[in-house]
Amino acid sequence: MTASGSEASAAGIVSLNPADSTPVGTFPVDDEQAVRRKVARAREAAAWWDRIGHDGRRARLLAWRRTMAQRLPEILDLLERENGKVRADAAVEMAAALTHVSWSARHARKVLSRRRVPSGLLMLNQWSTLEYRPYGVIGVIGPWNYPVHTPIGSIAYALAAGNAVVFKPSEYTPAIGEWLVDTFEEAVPARSVLQLCTGDGSTGAALCTSGVDKVAFTGSPGTGARVLAACAPSLTPVLLELGGKDAMVVAADADVPAAVEAALWGGCSNAGQSCAGIERVYVADPVYDRFLDRLTERAREIAAGTDFGPITMPGQVEIIRRHIEDALARGGRAVVGGPESVQPPYVTGPVILAEVPEDSAAVREETFGPVLVVNRVADAAEGVARANDSAYGLGSAVFARRGARELAGRMRAGMVSVNDVLSFPAVPALPFGGRGGSGFGRIHGADGLREFAVPTAVTRKLFNAPLAVSTFARGTRDIPRLERLVSFLNSR
Repeated sequence: MTASGSEASAAGIVSLNPADSTPVGTFPVDDEQAVRRKVARAREAAAWWDRIGHDGRRARLLAWRRTMAQRLPEILDLLERENGKVRADAAVEMAAALTHVSWSARHARKVLSRRRVPSGLLMLNQWSTLEYRPYGVIGVIGPWNYPVHTPIGSIAYALAAGNAVVFKPSEYTPAIGEWLVDTFEEAVPARSVLQLCTGDGSTGAALCTSGVDKVAFTGSPGTGARVLAACAPSLTPVLLELGGKDAMVVAADADVPAAVEAALWGGCSNAGQSCAGIERVYVADPVYDRFLDRLTERAREIAAGTDFGPITMPGQVEIIRRHIEDALARGGRAVVGGPESVQPPYVTGPVILAEVPEDSAAVREETFGPVLVVNRVADAAEGVARANDSAYGLGSAVFARRGARELAGRMRAGMVSVNDVLSFPAVPALPFGGRGGSGFGRIHGADGLREFAVPTAVTRKLFNAPLAVSTFARGTRDIPRLERLVSFLNSR
């Protein structure tokens, strides 16, 4: 067994249902030669895909969106069987994913097309333009926790920018990856613009060294570092969307019931397996007891199998157990659940830990399970300081009635929700990404489109400049005149 959701066999990788280990399908492990062949086919397709222009790509991407929407019951069922999601989590994921396909298709022309930029007084004789050209072929390595929404954030935006894509889904969700590519081929038949590679880590490593023009990876910081190292010898640019240890800060004037509901959903939806999910909550002292009492009451009403699904990877189950036990050993207390809640492949319900020391694993490391650490702070300012004391910097949340915007501006994170959680991934115009241990680069929005395109500057000479300074044929008076002009323009 390589991990929950898959196992190795002579025929390849067998994808398994994480809830009961029933097989979903068998998929090949593409080796280096197979990956290179697919990259070569994608490169041929990229020329046509670029040539049809923004309007042609928009029409085809919207056709892909329609195909996926028409076959929605299939993918919802597959997300339940192969990924272990409950139906509600699957539906939310697909709603966001389809929105991003539409936004990238409809906005690529405006964001990336050629536009004139000012040349400045010294270069007044130049017509200056900026446009964004596709890289060529993008390698996308997707995660298992959001096997549609997250890779779509790279795939759709890379395609909209004019690139072909070779997509390697997680070895735990190859059937979902295959469905994405099959629906694209139904909308854009026989063009090889979106290619599928399946396999384990060796297949991902082969994709990094296959000659793709850029790699977009989503996964753990450790694997992200290996991707970066694999791409370094060829200077292949990399986009890394890595883990998080996202924090919520609850101010003294916050709407406590709303903050409780947000913390519970942000921390426990998708069984807590969200890179931008809430794992730490810092609550101002005046409302701490009320917040914890309400959270305790609500958490006891949430159950695995109904409100969220199983833990996808067995190794993660042991990490969750270790974090809970370490927190309790260091003086924290379990107000809901505890080590007994960890019953593979489920955490049977939310685990709420209170007053956990800041140097514990449950505070410092990514838990990736339905576990919330709730700690008391004097005020929101201290909450922000503790939230920022982390190697990660992906998402965050602030609950306050007054000064919420100021608090949000002080959070060291790529994204902040105010009086809500996890709202930013579903807003297609906003970039998604982090800093520090959470990676670099952005998907989604205009920044996500530009992430998959090369800014290209073009100047065109309109007439001879009055001062001939950029030629050896200049006159003896040209440079003294330039010196006087530069002094005049820059001394005011």
